[in-house]
Amino acid sequence: MADDKFPELDPAAIADTRDALHAYSKIAGAWCKVYREKRKHWWHASLRPSLTGLTTGVLYGQADFDIELDLARSCLNVRTCSSMMSEQLHGQSSAAVAKSVRRTLVAADVEEKLAVADEPASDDTYPGYSADQALAMRGALGSVASALEDFRAGIREEKSPIQLWPHHFDLSMIWLPGDKIEGQDPDNEEYSDKQMNFGFAFGDASIPEPYFYVTAYPTPDVLPSVKLPTGTTWRTDGFNGAVLLYKDLREMDDPHGYLLELWNVLLNAARPHMTSGG
Repeated sequence: MADDKFPELDPAAIADTRDALHAYSKIAGAWCKVYREKRKHWWHASLRPSLTGLTTGVLYGQADFDIELDLARSCLNVRTCSSMMSEQLHGQSSAAVAKSVRRTLVAADVEEKLAVADEPASDDTYPGYSADQALAMRGALGSVASALEDFRAGIREEKSPIQLWPHHFDLSMIWLPGDKIEGQDPDNEEYSDKQMNFGFAFGDASIPEPYFYVTAYPTPDVLPSVKLPTGTTWRTDGFNGAVLLYKDLREMDDPHGYLLELWNVLLNAARPHMTSGG
């Protein structure tokens, strides 16, 4: 079956599935944090888009392994060079998933560090989990990641990987122009690096439906006054940034092209104010 680009995502229909996958992603992210060397901006703790969902990528240890959330088939896969465990996802607790992951890895001679798999685990279950909704979410992630890849390819300055953040369950890419913020400790990149974040979330307490966002740190004074493509607005309640609802993007004739236009408009407007050579 051909991929459904930017499939419909009904906020009510995906809610339990989104929350379950969010919880499961925290388990995978916890293993990333322990088995990767720390990178700036916590890039070591994020997941990456894969063909069927999300993956840790290879994690190197006493035995190398990876963990993948396969949204196309609603399963979680744990692989080593010599074995593979696949657990069907149906809305079970993340605590149950964490135990399966840890049991598999310990049996494969992956050394256990601080019972890491249990740290973010919860006994909450998700009775409304739907494999069909997980498949739709996979389609959305793939479509957004594809647009971010094209956008990323045209940026000359440093940029992050395209990554899924388990703590918020959003897919994003960060642009780093290289300049520091005056008055901040330059050794603390979280607060000293100028940056812009181009992302997508499936909904949260701030905006309860899937949406795109663009934020800048610090926000150039000019940015809120930039003329945005129809459908995108500048938001000031909760956070300062441009917001586009996913349902509105789906109404566009060319959703992929619209995202590239939006992101480039904002990047080009901000660049002269965030780079010393701009």
